[in-house]
Amino acid sequence: MQNSPQAGRPPGVDRRSFLKAGAAAAIAISGTALINAREAWGLETKSLSPETMRTLIVLARDIYPHDRLADRFYAIAVKGWDEKSAGNAATKEMVVAGVLVLDANAKAAHGVGYADVAWEEDRVALLRPMSEGAFFQAVRSDLISSLYNQHEIWPLFGYEGESASKGGYIHRGFNDLDWL
Repeated sequence: MQNSPQAGRPPGVDRRSFLKAGAAAAIAISGTALINAREAWGLETKSLSPETMRTLIVLARDIYPHDRLADRFYAIAVKGWDEKSAGNAATKEMVVAGVLVLDANAKAAHGVGYADVAWEEDRVALLRPMSEGAFFQAVRSDLISSLYNQHEIWPLFGYEGESASKGGYIHRGFNDLDWL
């Protein structure tokens, strides 16, 4: 018999198989927190339910989809809605109602909540009728700053940050394009 790390161990699930299986569950909900085991991050909620925050994360990715961005950046971007909802009942009502409508539409069309609809194309189709509403517009406009002002993602887009304090772009990147 070949000498292997599994030799002498009882049959069952090895560590690698266990971790692979666990990675399939992208975001788990535990009490007042969302936990993403695959990307090793968590988000504790104060006012909104973890399910609502999970839906907001998926919504944020559908509004501004970037395959190179991990879910944690979207979680950071929508965390502000939990904080705003804690201090403002009208904001909380708007967010909860918007998520309830999304979930109801998703359940009617696909039998699952919005965050569990498997295909982005199907989720975007659910968003189109809501795109002019106050909830969608509030989340979309907030994401412009809450997502794109995260300094950690700037290098992923090739943005080096502001340049005024470094003399401007004329001597710092203006002529970096070698393909023109």
